Amino acid sequence: MTKVALIGFGEVGQIIAEDLPAEAEISVFDLLFAAKDSIPSRALTGHRVRAAANAADAARGADLVICAVTAAETLDAARATTPGVRGATYIDLNSASPGAKRAAGAVIEAAGGRYVEAAVMTSYPTKRIASPMLLGGPHAQAFLDRFGGLGFSATVFSEEIGKASATKMCRSVMIKGVEALLAESMLTARANGVEDAVLASLGDLLPSDNWHKLAQYMISRSLQHGKRRAEEMREAARTVAEADIAPLMSEAIAARQDWAATQKDALAEGELERMLDAILKTLKEAPIGKLSA
Repeated sequence: MTKVALIGFGEVGQIIAEDLPAEAEISVFDLLFAAKDSIPSRALTGHRVRAAANAADAARGADLVICAVTAAETLDAARATTPGVRGATYIDLNSASPGAKRAAGAVIEAAGGRYVEAAVMTSYPTKRIASPMLLGGPHAQAFLDRFGGLGFSATVFSEEIGKASATKMCRSVMIKGVEALLAESMLTARANGVEDAVLASLGDLLPSDNWHKLAQYMISRSLQHGKRRAEEMREAARTVAEADIAPLMSEAIAARQDWAATQKDALAEGELERMLDAILKTLKEAPIGKLSA
């Protein structure tokens, strides 16, 4: 039997709890357990897990600690587990900068744990626990040898912590950037009644089977997960800054993703044009300066 601790019981944590082998013994902790009506609290009844009193309680006695919290909580989550992490392998799934990963790794190693950096390279709900991951750090291969059979799909990328997360963050600049650009382009095009012509022109420049479908998908993902994407983009901006490059684009993308989260109600419209119309309607009621707020 493998004892697993999940730090973070949001979307990713719940998927992992569902996909781990039945014989795994799972303890979980989420800061939102403090609110009985929160999504993580309500999810407890539908999973075969033990709700821990805190992160250290969840980690204590575990063979494997899986951290899946928001990017900004990466270091705090590592610190919270330290009283119970000794002897455990700690895999960090968070979308954080190389510097944040190195700081978290230092905390875990100092507490007697074995830190493994992980960069999840696709949308987690799509392939669930088998989502492809790049692993980093001196314990990466040992993690794969011991825990790969739990269902993870991972590749050892580097023995140096930070390389895997740098790869993920640079990818995020592109992916989240395209989402932000599509939103801004399509809203402006729709306001001028030229969205079909713009989408058709994109097919000549950047081949895609269906730019209309792609635009709808990427904009809807941004509306649905804008807050989380903005947080990841702030980590991407931090990654760019750590390389001594001004994060001009990354910071702008974070702002646009933050704004997209405020337009989530438009998701109910479904079709791209109706979704754009719903957003444009709300913008008529707000000063243009608020577009990037």
